[in-house]
Amino acid sequence: PIWMRFPKRGFRNFTRREYVCVNVDTLNERFEANAEVTPDLLREMRIVRGRNRPIKILGRGELTKPLTVRAHRFAGSARQKIEGAGGKAEVI
Repeated sequence: PIWMRFPKRGFRNFTRREYVCVNVDTLNERFEANAEVTPDLLREMRIVRGRNRPIKILGRGELTKPLTVRAHRFAGSARQKIEGAGGKAEVI
């Protein structure tokens, strides 16, 4: 059989976590000032899909409102922008 003649390629790390990424500019467009952003609220507003995947906040765009953001991970630039706007970045 042909599939036995070709070598297997690549490696799939079974402990790798796949994150759903949300950028700061999306939060700036969708939420009012002083809002509390949680993973459940992001799923309810259909900003992210998938029930079991953790959320990572990325730093593309500008944030002009203070927000309290709770997520599983933050990029360094996203954390700086959230705290620079007067908000809080909390890791769950």
